[in-house]
Amino acid sequence: MGDTSGYKNYVAGLMAGLATVITGHPFDTVKVKLQKHNTEAHGIKYRNGLHCTARILKTEGGGLESSTPQLQVIIPSAAYGGAVISFILGPSELVKCRMQVQGTDSLVPKSNRYSGPLNCAFTTVKTEGVTGIFRGGLTTLLRESFGNAVFFSVYEYARHYMHLQLKTASSGYSNLIDAGIGIMSGGIAGVAFWSTVLPLDVAKTIIQTAPDKSSTRNPFLVLNLIYRRAGLRGCYAGLGPTVVRAFPANAAAIVTWELAVKLLGIKRD
Repeated sequence: MGDTSGYKNYVAGLMAGLATVITGHPFDTVKVKLQKHNTEAHGIKYRNGLHCTARILKTEGGGLESSTPQLQVIIPSAAYGGAVISFILGPSELVKCRMQVQGTDSLVPKSNRYSGPLNCAFTTVKTEGVTGIFRGGLTTLLRESFGNAVFFSVYEYARHYMHLQLKTASSGYSNLIDAGIGIMSGGIAGVAFWSTVLPLDVAKTIIQTAPDKSSTRNPFLVLNLIYRRAGLRGCYAGLGPTVVRAFPANAAAIVTWELAVKLLGIKRD
């Protein structure tokens, strides 16, 4: 077999380019709008990038002005967003899982150890082909689509009803109340996400770390095998640390997002 360095570089560049486009597209939208409108003689003028971002989210973001959660909007939007991000998460989580399973002990022979994440990714492509790096992709897509639909549904309803209960609180404590609601709603939503999709996450880990390349990639067959071998407890392996992590991690994420929304001047209620 010939030199594969060019092939490896192409795959790495393709993945990096995809990540760049997905991450950078919102910023590019703001840039284009500034270039278009701030150079015209008449029309909309943006003071700066943040003002442009806030206006886009207010007029084009969809749903932010409504105080009542709408499942018919939340579920498909969250599921679609989860499906899109799964194409990035799949390969990155495959590398993460293989590095975590490898650990630093002597259970894995030195000759078979990955020297780092990039080496893991390149070795996977070399030995299993391009499809190898996407092993477990379907399971990741199912986890992210279903999980995000649950997360945002729970988050929006928890936030909505907490605000209803606390709407008579003193305005002097509004920022503190908002932070508390963000912590609770984000934490609860995070726990709901992982409690719902953890079996799919277990299946994903098994699929992505299986040493046999020909082993099944069907998450339901994998879960059936786990259930017969270890019961329901096996399907929820790792529940403890996952839930302990889920509450503070998602609470922090939601509070940060809510703060950013306020700083951008976006009306949520």
